[in-house]
Amino acid sequence: MTPKAAAAKAAAETNRYSYIETMKKAIVVGATSGIGKELAILLANNNYQVGITGRRSELLAELQELKPGKFVASVFDVTDINTMPQNLTKLVNELGGLDLLIISSGTGDLNPSLDPQIENQTNAVNVTGFTAVADWAFNFFEQQKSGHLAAITSIAGLRGGRHAPAYNASKAYQINYLQGLRQKAVNLKLPIFITDARPGFVDTPMAKGEGLFWVASPKKAALQIYRAIESKCKVVYITKRWRLIAFIIKHLPGFLYNRM
Repeated sequence: MTPKAAAAKAAAETNRYSYIETMKKAIVVGATSGIGKELAILLANNNYQVGITGRRSELLAELQELKPGKFVASVFDVTDINTMPQNLTKLVNELGGLDLLIISSGTGDLNPSLDPQIENQTNAVNVTGFTAVADWAFNFFEQQKSGHLAAITSIAGLRGGRHAPAYNASKAYQINYLQGLRQKAVNLKLPIFITDARPGFVDTPMAKGEGLFWVASPKKAALQIYRAIESKCKVVYITKRWRLIAFIIKHLPGFLYNRM
């Protein structure tokens, strides 16, 4: 290789690493399918280096193949709260930093018979796992003095629901927890932003039951969530028309709501 060619190659490598360093860094917890997967793709298309997590390694590998070099995968379960912090720390080190963490992992099922196994699994993911990830992220951003935590909760968290009691209750927990973290950030006087994305019905396996309406595609839901994150919105309903339903749910008298 001639000296000129060697110099050109060295310059190209320097530019490549410089570009990687200037890219924003994000982690999507629960990126194997649905909204989480679409958000990961959107971030990768918008100058983010993205850490993707989930329980199913084959689905994370498929996502990596879509955008070679843009994703760093980590296989773990959010309910394993003993190893989760180490996994996230390792992922941040591989990314070279962290600007944004999105909690997209979640579960829930119709449970008219109040099967304890369904309720306990819902709480394990949506409460215990969610709390562990949210706390890790907030502590990281507090130490860093900046950052953005976003989470996909649900309009179901506004009131209780007879079809899936643990799901509604766990989403109410998430909504209130995020509000607590937002208040904590303000009290600390730090630029740590908290975004609470509350979808209605989205065309994923999570959407169960009859009479579903205003069902959004995962891509449309992800795009609106991404825009809300970029705008640093505190609360956003997905899709936007669900704000009307949220208003009705909040203000419907209890004696009427209980008959639904």
